Amino acid sequence: MIRVRFQSVAALLFLVSLHSARVMAQEHGERTLDEIKAEAIHRAENGMYPLIGLDPQDIREALAGIKTRDKDEWASAFMAVADRYMQEGPTFETSDPVKANADFIRAWRLYSFGRWPVPTSPGKQRSYEKALEAFRAHARFLDPPLETVHIPFEKSEIIGYLRLPKNSNGPVPLVIVVNGLDSRKEDLAENFAPILSHGIGFLAVDGPGTGQSPIKVSVDAERMLSHVIDYVQTRPEVDKSRIAVHGVSWGAYWATKLAIVERERIRGASAQSPPTDMFFQKDFLEHSLLGNREYLFDQVPALMNIFDGVTNVDELTTQLEKMSLVKQGLLGKPMAPMLVLAGVLDTQVPISDIYLLLNKGDTPKMAWINPQGGHLGRQVKVWPDPIILKQIIIPWLVNVLDVQSKPN
Repeated sequence: MIRVRFQSVAALLFLVSLHSARVMAQEHGERTLDEIKAEAIHRAENGMYPLIGLDPQDIREALAGIKTRDKDEWASAFMAVADRYMQEGPTFETSDPVKANADFIRAWRLYSFGRWPVPTSPGKQRSYEKALEAFRAHARFLDPPLETVHIPFEKSEIIGYLRLPKNSNGPVPLVIVVNGLDSRKEDLAENFAPILSHGIGFLAVDGPGTGQSPIKVSVDAERMLSHVIDYVQTRPEVDKSRIAVHGVSWGAYWATKLAIVERERIRGASAQSPPTDMFFQKDFLEHSLLGNREYLFDQVPALMNIFDGVTNVDELTTQLEKMSLVKQGLLGKPMAPMLVLAGVLDTQVPISDIYLLLNKGDTPKMAWINPQGGHLGRQVKVWPDPIILKQIIIPWLVNVLDVQSKPN
């Protein structure tokens, strides 16, 4: 490990328009259905994304009912398994609340994988809605409690999950956490629970173009997250002078951008595999993202979905190029302190984007680069997501937010 310091269409139109992307993806090795099934089971057995926390037997049961790549068929198979746990949970809420909560968690994760990577069909959308319902059922058991916040924004609203440390004295520091392309705020709200014992709260939100976000991705979509900062600064429980941002993948892009445009209002930003420039170029899209096998399936169609009006690879190319932080003239400007995490073997975000970021700005950055790591720095059974969070990310956030007390 190296540590070093450095000075996104309507659903039907979308489905009709994916043909060219699929053809190109097949040319670059997109998995067949049988390959997807085998890889999904392998990942479930080894605790690998996007099947972290899922029971391999549940996965086998759902996959056995899937015969085609039809999105609704996929969703229906996973909902059938998840429904069993969702129906069982309430029967144990009084007699065995631990089991009831476990049922709701199991249902949530299965429903969520039923809508994965993005809910681009009626069935997948239904699976996503059920995932939200199951997560809310699980959230009833959380202590300290989870508060669903509704932040008015541009004739719509930003929905987030706020959790604050238990028995805190006075305003507490807080981390705004932003998901990636296919993860959701529910995932981050679950994953970030360990930070509460350090006296730090968090607010999990869906990034632009994902989940329940009110806007799609655009060159100025960070305005939504700036509004989230506005909101947390109005909460009396939050120390407005000690706010940080954490993002994964696409969320890391937004975290990096906020480190520049909101440097006066945040103490720092941690970013796992943040795309900055080469990721957004046509060559990388065509030769690395189409048919990418580090990604389970349908990465490029998922990317199309987070932009407004993108229906083919050419349109996606045009929109992606606008997102480069170099093209926007942002890299090189003053920045808030950052922790940048990445894997040298990442095929989804080029390591050159990480090195470029580390060499820009005016404030020293902390880098955690895993030479044997893939996307987000993950390394199977060596550096899984929970270990990276607990051993690398949380300690850095504790330090940058100037938290002196020991964990409870």
